[in-house]
Amino acid sequence: MPRTADDSWDIATSVGATAVMVALARAAETASAEPLISDRFAEVLVSTPELEGVREQVAAWWTPDPDDEAADFTVDSRHMINYQAVRTHFFDAYFAEAAAAGVRQVVILAAGLDSRAYRLDWPDGTVVYEIDLPKVLQYKAETLAAHGAAPVVDRRPVPVDLRHDWPQALRDAGFDATSPTAWLAEGLLPFLPAAAQEAMFASIDKLSGPGSRVAVEIFGVDRDKRREAEQRWQELRAKREARGQDTSFNPFDLWFDDEGRPDCAEWFAAHGWTTRATSALDEGLRLGRAPQSEERPFTNSFVTATKP
Repeated sequence: MPRTADDSWDIATSVGATAVMVALARAAETASAEPLISDRFAEVLVSTPELEGVREQVAAWWTPDPDDEAADFTVDSRHMINYQAVRTHFFDAYFAEAAAAGVRQVVILAAGLDSRAYRLDWPDGTVVYEIDLPKVLQYKAETLAAHGAAPVVDRRPVPVDLRHDWPQALRDAGFDATSPTAWLAEGLLPFLPAAAQEAMFASIDKLSGPGSRVAVEIFGVDRDKRREAEQRWQELRAKREARGQDTSFNPFDLWFDDEGRPDCAEWFAAHGWTTRATSALDEGLRLGRAPQSEERPFTNSFVTATKP
């Protein structure tokens, strides 16, 4: 369903289902012959009975029917897996560098099925705050606990919508705004209205002590190309619906298209942060994970910034 101002979801619906798609990619990469990243909890998190329908829909999204005339549009699973491996590797390294610099407070915005509080090597004294909707955080914690997995760090869930007063909820969980913090907004921005995005940046700046860092994934999809791709998906969707296939998983419905979003690097630079942008394509080439097709390059980028 298209987004609304006060919509909500669990792990199997709406924005929650996109977290499942991403975790499926991490699980596939982890199980590959020469994995770039290792997330042993991804498979556990996506293999529950309640996610069977989501897994089937993602499989249909990744594996087009040969009879579909628009089959060249649908997302290729290998492309998705490669990109998620590059993205995960980049942000894992970001946290390792922050920890090496002495940062002991971490905030993962829209944490979804992120398992870094369970799998990364955190220094003693580190606190990891995970912000997401209550049902999403509950699903992750209960699923991992049922498999005997426990966080390797002081993990503090903050069950709140990022469109609401999440800074207060973060403080209530024990967050110290005077200490340096490593923030992460991975796979998040298109799912926030423009006003909420700018308010989030302002809150990060206000809550960050000297030496804080932030990392943000920037989605580089051209608006005209996205409209063209969405039109082609609607045509393919109609054909699948006529065959009785489930087409309810439609990521195009989940992005906010409102204009006026601030450029991330420019925004933080204007507020005194030292910024750096890294092309996902360049990072993929550096890691030996270039896109398999020149027609489908990695269009996203990763912005990191440090507060003096």
